[in-house]
Amino acid sequence: MARLTADAPFVHPDCEITDTTFGRYSEVGRGTRLTHSHLGDYSYCDRFADIANAQIGKFANIASYVRIGATDHPMDKASLHHFHYRSADYFDDATDDEDWFAHRRSRRAVIGHDTWIGHGAQIRPDVTLGHGCVVAGGAIVTKDVPPYMIVAGIPAAPLRARFTDDVAERMMTLAWWDWSHDRLRAALCDFREMTAEAFLEKYA
Repeated sequence: MARLTADAPFVHPDCEITDTTFGRYSEVGRGTRLTHSHLGDYSYCDRFADIANAQIGKFANIASYVRIGATDHPMDKASLHHFHYRSADYFDDATDDEDWFAHRRSRRAVIGHDTWIGHGAQIRPDVTLGHGCVVAGGAIVTKDVPPYMIVAGIPAAPLRARFTDDVAERMMTLAWWDWSHDRLRAALCDFREMTAEAFLEKYA
């Protein structure tokens, strides 16, 4: 694989990218669709992710076939079908309903720093994943997830916390995800070898 750079995302083949911005050292897996979103520094998604209307933090780990910010259909209208908002596709004398599309884009999914979203999981619009949380493969997340919580199931429910409240709070205060590239490199061995508690003892 080509080396990641700070200058531009590494985008694998067959991706569809619209109105999306990227942080440094980011990567987009083959066949991914990204629209109206931001992918933060060092974050990546694996193959065939489908991401819309999302603010994704730094160091996010997004597995293959994840869907974030799935678009809604208008359940309060007479019809669910998109003929009445993608109207130009169906009628020569009609325009699309831009207000509906603006409403969709306003419903942002927010993904915290250093998160892990497992294979095939779905994150609904207006949901926030806290820093350091883990979403199990196949889960459907319909509510906010606290920092450093592991969730699983349909709908997703808490399994257990990754760390004690004290360690989680200290980790968020440390905010290592804001360190410079050089500082990350200098601490690389400690990231590899230390437990979270030992890491905090050295750096907090």
